[in-house]
Amino acid sequence: MRTVCGLDVHKDSIYLCILSSTGEVIEKVYGVLTIQLEEMRDLMLTHHVQEVGMESTSVYWIPVWRCLEPYFKLKLINPYFIRQLPGHKSDVKDAQWIAECLLKDLVRGSFVPPERIQQLRQYDRRIYDLDDEIIRKLAKLDAAVQRCNIRLSNYVSNTDGKSYKSVIDRICEGVTDPKALVEEVHGRIINRHGRETIIAALTGCITECDIDIMRQLKAEIDMAELHKQECMNKMQDICEKEYSTALKNLQSMPGVKMRAATSLIAEIGTDMSHFETANHLASWSGLKPRNDQSNKIVKSRRITHGNRYLRRTLIQCSWAASRTKNCFFSRFSYYQIQVRKKNKMKAQVAIARKMLVCVWHILNENLPYKDFDNRIDTSAKNG
Repeated sequence: MRTVCGLDVHKDSIYLCILSSTGEVIEKVYGVLTIQLEEMRDLMLTHHVQEVGMESTSVYWIPVWRCLEPYFKLKLINPYFIRQLPGHKSDVKDAQWIAECLLKDLVRGSFVPPERIQQLRQYDRRIYDLDDEIIRKLAKLDAAVQRCNIRLSNYVSNTDGKSYKSVIDRICEGVTDPKALVEEVHGRIINRHGRETIIAALTGCITECDIDIMRQLKAEIDMAELHKQECMNKMQDICEKEYSTALKNLQSMPGVKMRAATSLIAEIGTDMSHFETANHLASWSGLKPRNDQSNKIVKSRRITHGNRYLRRTLIQCSWAASRTKNCFFSRFSYYQIQVRKKNKMKAQVAIARKMLVCVWHILNENLPYKDFDNRIDTSAKNG
């Protein structure tokens, strides 16, 4: 006799349905406190539940998963696939519907990495959140500077550069004399635009309130950068201790350094048995073009949905790899953009997919990267 359980997880409640192959049905509602999760677990053990399925509802499924993982075979089900199945699905019968789908093997579980990899994921995604926060704070800081009619950002490549930061540091210290501020600007910028022009750009109307706001924004940016560095150091320590071989092999790829290698391990792990082939991994990541075609009319070739953090890492790596001399990825980029006149961004997505295929082989075979030496026109024709 097979017994399964479906869970409909909400923010403050969990609907449970235990269903057996004999037709027995048990339905209950539990809270989300740890003691209530343990009561729910004990009920499942009493009825000899073998398999539990739940939808991936925001982050609310994570504590439930952690509580039940040592005792049952768990399946995390994508709500998209539940909606694709014929039948009525309502809030009242969600748990029963999940249990029925599970009992009849109509759904498959999503990839859930081991606990250690999940911890790396948390650090990795925290870093990306901090990156976005730093970008927003830098934009606010530049707006505060522009309000004082200081136009240095018009003459520097970015507001995260050394010259711009040095000028802001001096202003936060109370220095507003443009002739003193210009000493913080790199000589190359002064030579390019002229000293008088830079002094004019640093001449503004700065009040005490402006200085206070700049100081606060700078402190927020410094704090975010400190937290980002702490997360990066923690990821590096874990990977060097527990995944040292994979970390070293991944860094043998063009365009992949320590930050990218730790991010790749965090998002896909090191066990490639979850992905039968490299194509499965590419599809899961969302780097596989969709085939939306009807009557020989191609409607769309956009890439599919998937792991956006993994895609973001690979796209960044693809830009670096396409600029690395004497490697397959730079030759492929040149051929696609210069010879075939392809869109530059589409070429980077294609390189990112090829890099992900290499990552799968590196982790699956536990070997370092080996460059592909054949002519690029042959490789391009073969995909």
